[in-house]
Amino acid sequence: MLHLEQLSLNIPETSKPRVVIIGGGFAGVNLTKYLPDDQFQVVMLSKQHYHGFWPLLYQVATAGLEPESIAEPIRKLFDDRKDFHFRYVRVTNINPATKTVTTLIGDVQYDYLVIGTGTKSNYFGNEQIKQNSFGLKNLTDAVNLRSQLLQSFEQANITKDPELRQSLLNVVIAGAGPTGVELAGSLAEMRQHVLPRDYPGLDFRLMNIYLVDGLDRVLPPMSPESSKNTHQYLEELGVNIKLNKLVSSYDGETVTFKDGEQIKTQTLVWAAGVAGATIDGLPPETVERGRYLVNHFNQIQGFEDIFAIGDIAVMKSEKWPKGHPQVAQPALQQGRLLGKNLVRQLRGQAWEAFNYFDKGSLAIVGRARAVADLPGNKSLKGFFAWVAWLFVHIYYLIGFRSKLIVMTNWLYRLFTYQRGTRIIIQPYVHAEDKAGQEYIRQHVSE
Repeated sequence: MLHLEQLSLNIPETSKPRVVIIGGGFAGVNLTKYLPDDQFQVVMLSKQHYHGFWPLLYQVATAGLEPESIAEPIRKLFDDRKDFHFRYVRVTNINPATKTVTTLIGDVQYDYLVIGTGTKSNYFGNEQIKQNSFGLKNLTDAVNLRSQLLQSFEQANITKDPELRQSLLNVVIAGAGPTGVELAGSLAEMRQHVLPRDYPGLDFRLMNIYLVDGLDRVLPPMSPESSKNTHQYLEELGVNIKLNKLVSSYDGETVTFKDGEQIKTQTLVWAAGVAGATIDGLPPETVERGRYLVNHFNQIQGFEDIFAIGDIAVMKSEKWPKGHPQVAQPALQQGRLLGKNLVRQLRGQAWEAFNYFDKGSLAIVGRARAVADLPGNKSLKGFFAWVAWLFVHIYYLIGFRSKLIVMTNWLYRLFTYQRGTRIIIQPYVHAEDKAGQEYIRQHVSE
């Protein structure tokens, strides 16, 4: 076994400007593409060794796609570059005075530092919900949720206790943004077309899917028209929508709302908010509501050589007083422009300020049920929005293999309604779930 004192970042020395990028998401990956290999040394540090296409996480969670179909190893993305160095490490601190980034296994100095760490689930200080609910922010979350759902159906199929069966069949999704809406729609279609075939002895009319939000409409980031259409689609699919509802607690068995209402469930999915994944070391005044304050060149307030891009950055303007939406497009565009601006810096040219081009927003609820907000205050719904959603997501997937696999899976589902990854690879239980541990000990373990 390796010990920390035996490890080192092992970054080669260079005479080129060194750009250290923290995070391997849309922003960091796109930035790297625009930094010429012969002009910069790029060091990427990330606690995940893959780049994931997070808009499709819910499909992994509902057994529609394999985890590998929406992720690519970061090393593979840049295996043609001679001076790109990826390290699978967690960054613990930034020291602007010494221009040093600290990790668990050593330090690395930078000429330019770019923070693209994205977001993490925001539980608003509620540790009980954090411990007992399921997030959906990375592949591990998606696989754990998939295992939880499939285990619940397996246990519901064999229990004699009607109350326990109902609890196993109830799914509560907190947060009616794109993640919550798409997850609810996917589960509803699974309930209608897939699960009755897998479990003919279970009455899936008893399965309740609750979509809960503290605001007064679903899809708050999108237009009122798209929100209204989405609400209608979800009701057609039999999703129970509860608006102006806030979850106050969840002990692993009962969801309790602020107004006192309770729902018995073994599965609470937390999609109710995100917080920026900031790093220790920068002054407190550089952070606002969990995101780094940046100027129109993505420089963090007070620094010329430290940048933040993507979801972790808040760039205020008259049009975007609270910063840009925390979706892929701002991250992609900021990464591209920063790469070009660093090249301009080497050439002694003036930098270009960031101007976000809003290409619109899409959300899918189910087959031929989708909504789209397009530039010019135009909206689409139904089949055409659904087709647009399919093509856009295929286009932005990284790697031909991923595009081919996802497209093949979708075509297969289009004609069969089947989902091919309904496999419990490793039974999942919360640490405090004694009943779940006992079930696995008796029925799964040797």
